Amino acid sequence: MWIDILLLAELARGPRHGYELRREVEATTGHALSNNSLYPRLRQFVDGGAVLRSSEEQEAKPPRHVYSITDVGREVLHDMLAELPEEGADQSREFNARLVNFAWLSPDEQLRVLDARDRLLAINRDRVATLAAARAEPWSRLALDHGIERIDAERSWVADLRAEIQSNVNPSEPTQEHG
Repeated sequence: MWIDILLLAELARGPRHGYELRREVEATTGHALSNNSLYPRLRQFVDGGAVLRSSEEQEAKPPRHVYSITDVGREVLHDMLAELPEEGADQSREFNARLVNFAWLSPDEQLRVLDARDRLLAINRDRVATLAAARAEPWSRLALDHGIERIDAERSWVADLRAEIQSNVNPSEPTQEHG
């Protein structure tokens, strides 16, 4: 779903043709996006009324399709951003796709997303700590302890984000209307 979020968020910034969308998502994520994953998603958005597709004439070339978000698409984007399902909370890409678009969300919605991520991190930390406690072999223990440190660091960062939101010192002032 993270690619869907990034595609709709890019369209919310303005109409784009498919190549521009693919290029922007790839630049944002470093993840290659094939036409076989891009265009079926765009077709689903068009079929669902979230995106409009129009043709733009080009000299001596076939028309180029330009995509733009609709009001329905803005609602879909908002709903995807505002919810971080348990299965998505475990994936950094899902969380980060929401975080980079926090300006679309109210502070309460932002906090709910952070809470979902923190709950999952706490569960993972407990699981890794249990594994580490059961390991006598030093290399396994070192790797697991490092995993715990990384989880603790992310939980601390999430707590810092939460504190910024709660103190109204949001790093990115909302530029969009909240849905």
